[in-house]
Amino acid sequence: MAKKTNKPANAVNAASSKQPLQLRKPPVKPPEKEQAKNALQKPFVQLLIAGSIALLTWLFFKVCLDNQITNWDDPGYIKDNPLIKDVSAEGIKNIFSTSVMGNYHPLTILSYAIEYSYVQLKQEFYYVYHRDSVLLHIAVTLLVFWFVNVLTKRPVAAIVTALLFGLHPMHVESVAWLAGRKDVLYGMFFMAALIAYVYYLRANGARKIGLYVTVLVLFVCSLLSKPVAVVLPVVLLLIDYFDRSKFGNIGFINELLGSDNLRKFYYAVTEKIPLFAIAIYFGIRSIHDQKHFGALDTQNVKYSSMERIALGGYAFITYLWKSVIPRQLSCFYPYPTKMDGSIPFVYYLYPIAALVILGLLVFAFFRKKKVIVFGSMFFLVNIVLLLQFIPVGGAILADRYTYIPYLGLFFMAGWWISDYFERGAKIQIGYAALAVVLVYSFYLGYLSSERCKAWYDTSSLWRDEIEQQPEAPNAYNNLGFEYFNKFNDSVDVNKRKIYYDSSYFLLNKAISLQKDFVNPYISLGELERSTGQWAEAKRNYYKALSLHDASETPNAYLGLAIIYAINQNFDSAGICFRLALKEKPYFPEAVSNYGNFLDMTGKTDSAIIEYGVAIAQNPDMYAPLLNRGRALMRKNRPDDALKDFNRAVELYPQMGEIYYARASAYAAKGNNTQAAQDAARAQSLGYKPPANGHP
Repeated sequence: MAKKTNKPANAVNAASSKQPLQLRKPPVKPPEKEQAKNALQKPFVQLLIAGSIALLTWLFFKVCLDNQITNWDDPGYIKDNPLIKDVSAEGIKNIFSTSVMGNYHPLTILSYAIEYSYVQLKQEFYYVYHRDSVLLHIAVTLLVFWFVNVLTKRPVAAIVTALLFGLHPMHVESVAWLAGRKDVLYGMFFMAALIAYVYYLRANGARKIGLYVTVLVLFVCSLLSKPVAVVLPVVLLLIDYFDRSKFGNIGFINELLGSDNLRKFYYAVTEKIPLFAIAIYFGIRSIHDQKHFGALDTQNVKYSSMERIALGGYAFITYLWKSVIPRQLSCFYPYPTKMDGSIPFVYYLYPIAALVILGLLVFAFFRKKKVIVFGSMFFLVNIVLLLQFIPVGGAILADRYTYIPYLGLFFMAGWWISDYFERGAKIQIGYAALAVVLVYSFYLGYLSSERCKAWYDTSSLWRDEIEQQPEAPNAYNNLGFEYFNKFNDSVDVNKRKIYYDSSYFLLNKAISLQKDFVNPYISLGELERSTGQWAEAKRNYYKALSLHDASETPNAYLGLAIIYAINQNFDSAGICFRLALKEKPYFPEAVSNYGNFLDMTGKTDSAIIEYGVAIAQNPDMYAPLLNRGRALMRKNRPDDALKDFNRAVELYPQMGEIYYARASAYAAKGNNTQAAQDAARAQSLGYKPPANGHP
């Protein structure tokens, strides 16, 4: 047996020398995708990105600054709203205790009041109101970037989501429409609350309590801007699912019943009880306000439960495809016309498509695809109350309803692209996808810029609506009423005929499309009353009253009161004036005309008081100022009259009638030079004094 011997040391060294020397490796740079991700996470770079997104949003939306005030809800919220014209302590108290046009959103009204306190409603300063709406939209867009970034720690996902959110043309309505201010304002507080909640999840100790209180405060502010924010507590549960996985990493329902998961779920819900309680209160108040205003209907057309489901499915699917292909946008999407008492059969197919999509969502849940579940549910939770299962108004859907809901869809797109910048992915595909998103975003921005132009003024808005929705009766009514106003304001005979004919045709077209639509009857009555067609006007006013629309009843009574007063049927006129003011105490047009009525019947002192009430309710109306000035002149008070005439001229510098009246005040004070100048100015503006020389 051979004897085992040890190898000499030099033999070992010789053997080892045959292998390459193992030297310490120098530091290796992280892969390109890691470098890109790390660079995007630097604070300076993120500030630069946020600034770029803000600049792009501004460049595409700044066309809104040239826009005017429309006749669609803008008068009720701003132009004729007495609440915004008083920012005293009492005025602010009134703002926070009053619903406006069926909505309780005092912070939105307060934002108008602050603007009004600086620039009033002078046309050259309309841009201030529009500028603030654009800036609020930019703020919401930046908060979207912040939220996605802090939630996912994926800057690429945040960039994509914010770009799509900021530049999407479906969001133009909320920005370009002054009455849409409630969307951008509630959106700002809503997003800030979501950000605060993410920080709350990751905080400890006293800081956690402070952040919880911050969430509550921001939630209330969002509700005070628009009640649709009631869904925020459910969205917070979705963030729990995505971020903290309290009950998000379960594969089957029975796992939820395990003690640990059930405890987590219980805690996730109970910590939000205060938020749910607040949401329930605001939800109940919102329904009450809408019902009191008469908004809980669809212009007198009734739909069955099955039809409601079909129409909700249609709206849901429409919102989905418009998120990708935002074409054929309108300010108003009317309900489908019933044929033989039923909606078209095709609408019943939409709920089936919606159920298929919801089925895919359930499948994603069981497959633990939490990004799909979170994004889809974020969209669904925020849009479900706006699918008109509870009918509000006469539109089946609205662009503005997508303002916050679309964030869920854009989030999924951002996450998908950001996946290419994660470990093991091909970063080249990620760069290519980012480039596509950037090009697509510029396309969306272009569409948004063009869409802003449709909101330039009342005429452009409703002409666009008629082009997109030729069967929408309210478009013809609103455009017809705008031409009626142009008819009243014009002194050119040829233009007046064009405006009259256009208004008459459009208003009758609205009636032909919807026989029980109250507004065009009243508008037609106004048009006919302005041309002395008393019988025709009265017939339309009484028809409007027979349709029992509480929101329009005061206007019908006012029209009748004016006709009776002109025809010296003072008893009937007095009754109609009182009925109009009983139905609507804050009604400056009625108060002003009631002052005229009192003046006609020899009660000049009482008329002066009523003119003062009208001016207090709406300081931007020239008529009560002009007529009070005339009454004061008859009371031999030219100094006081001159103050009213000066204010009226400031409000309407192109109104020749005001200059003519002011000329009489200057003449009474012995200022014949100024009197002659005003008389000449009145003549140059086309004003012709009455034959007796008195206004």
